[in-house]
Amino acid sequence: MEKKTRAAGARLPACLFVCLLSAAGLATPATAATAAVARPASRPAAGPDDARFKAIYTQEWKWRLTQRLEDDEDDDSGVRPDLPHVDPATQHARLAYWQDVLKKLDGITPARLSAPERINYAVYRAQIAALVAGQRFREYEKPLNADTAFWSNMADDGRKHFTTEKEYRDYLKQLADVPRYFAEETANMRAGLARGFTPPRVTLVGRDSSLTSVTEAATPQDTVFYTPFKVMPATIPAATQQVLRDAAAQAIATSVQPAYRALLAFMRTQYVPNAREALAAESLPDGKAYYQSKIVEFTTTALSAEQIHQIGLDEMAKIRAEMQATIAQTGFQGELPAFLHFLRTDPRFYAKTPEELLMRAAWIAKKFDGKAGQYFGYLPRRRFAITPVPADQAPFYTSGRGGPGVYLVNTYDLPSRALYSLPALTLHESAPGHAFQMPVAQEQKGLPPFRQAYISAFGEGWALYSERLGTEMGIYETPYETFGMLSYQAWRAARLVVDTGIHAKGWTRAQAQAYLHDNTALSEHEIETEVDRYISWPGQALSYYLGEMAIINARKKAEAALGARFDIRHFHDTVLQLGSVPLPVLEARIDAFIADGGKSPYPPQP
Repeated sequence: MEKKTRAAGARLPACLFVCLLSAAGLATPATAATAAVARPASRPAAGPDDARFKAIYTQEWKWRLTQRLEDDEDDDSGVRPDLPHVDPATQHARLAYWQDVLKKLDGITPARLSAPERINYAVYRAQIAALVAGQRFREYEKPLNADTAFWSNMADDGRKHFTTEKEYRDYLKQLADVPRYFAEETANMRAGLARGFTPPRVTLVGRDSSLTSVTEAATPQDTVFYTPFKVMPATIPAATQQVLRDAAAQAIATSVQPAYRALLAFMRTQYVPNAREALAAESLPDGKAYYQSKIVEFTTTALSAEQIHQIGLDEMAKIRAEMQATIAQTGFQGELPAFLHFLRTDPRFYAKTPEELLMRAAWIAKKFDGKAGQYFGYLPRRRFAITPVPADQAPFYTSGRGGPGVYLVNTYDLPSRALYSLPALTLHESAPGHAFQMPVAQEQKGLPPFRQAYISAFGEGWALYSERLGTEMGIYETPYETFGMLSYQAWRAARLVVDTGIHAKGWTRAQAQAYLHDNTALSEHEIETEVDRYISWPGQALSYYLGEMAIINARKKAEAALGARFDIRHFHDTVLQLGSVPLPVLEARIDAFIADGGKSPYPPQP
């Protein structure tokens, strides 16, 4: 176990666990709520304070659904008949609403809540605070980055499969609403452009390719939006199917494609040429406060950029030592730079076809299945598919991405997709990472719907911990695969250095790329796309390693306190049963787990 935990074993600064969201003015109530989780002997039963708190979040969630800011799990209609409203009046109303919610939360004393509602309070207050911060900084005026954009998110509906005539007709209404929606988003982008609130220009180069796949399609039937109409369920009469197909072609030709063409022209002639050149988030309007708000949002801590930068440097030094030991196991004669060049250029480490890459990913996922019962007591019911990243997104997409029901593998530019890194990637994105953790969270009963929201520090921290866990589970079969895992650990530790370097220390794009090149085995293509992602998405890259450190520290604490009573399955079940929570809530829950003798959070099976 020492080898598995060494790189992330250092204790984090104490403020990680006691300064929850203090930068947003929320430290006192949040820490009171999280601390209470660890005092099982003093937990009150549900009372009037629970009722007041539940009324606040129940009302707000219903309103949030009307704003189209979340999916309604109780709505089985399949597809919305319209797109969200994002105009300034709507945005100002949202800010005022959430500010009022925070005032109401100030009237709640966490210590008077029952134990479950104390956890809910800590999660909910952090969530509302992040929403308020986003509105205050008018992030809606920058609805794109190097990774995703509002139009690519919308196109995802085009890849769905509908089952009823109503779903098809609602989808047709949504297509007709595209011009209005794009006009509102474009107006927001103009406002951001006017005040210098844009992604850096260098990160936008070539990102219009996902627009041209629609604008340059020979016919409406060649666009992604027509996909649901190509194969329709037999329960819909043939004549009706033809009517729906004709309507879809008409809507795409008269609404969707013209809106895309207008947006493409705006991007090419106005937005990209006039986007800001500076890279740092701190160079944006009120930039220092803005970047700190992103640190709070994505790490659930009040650590400063300087503190995070130093943590990254310290952890990189530890991982470098592990790398050197692993290189020696391969028998390679040479230093780290030569070994990295060898890994990037030797054809044995790369798939020859997309199918080979997909099949290797599937094999690794099944290897985990054979180990799952030894490390987890609760297994999610939902399975996941392994599919390639859509071609229109692949050139600028990450190497993989996972979630409920899917593990996306990027088969674009195969010489950039190293097989020695595939085991770590698969554990991170599929199981026991995202495609495992998220369904477990969804299957927990009795949690309010806002608990389904994704908290990056927890979710990404768990996925990175899953990569380390692969060593213990015996997933890595060669020193090269172990090195691939260490390279991925170094990649996430490097993000602490690079993200803060870019956004708070004046690093250049070339400097950030060089740091990843010298310290990881990532390909040049991956390095370029990753650095652009960090530049255009401040703070998100900080989630991973700080989250992993919190989980590893919690495990080490439980192992030391429980000794022979420690059961890894009970620990993992306890962590995952939480869903997705701020890191201080995680630590407090493990304190309660220890106080309870390390028992499983689930009732015993008959």
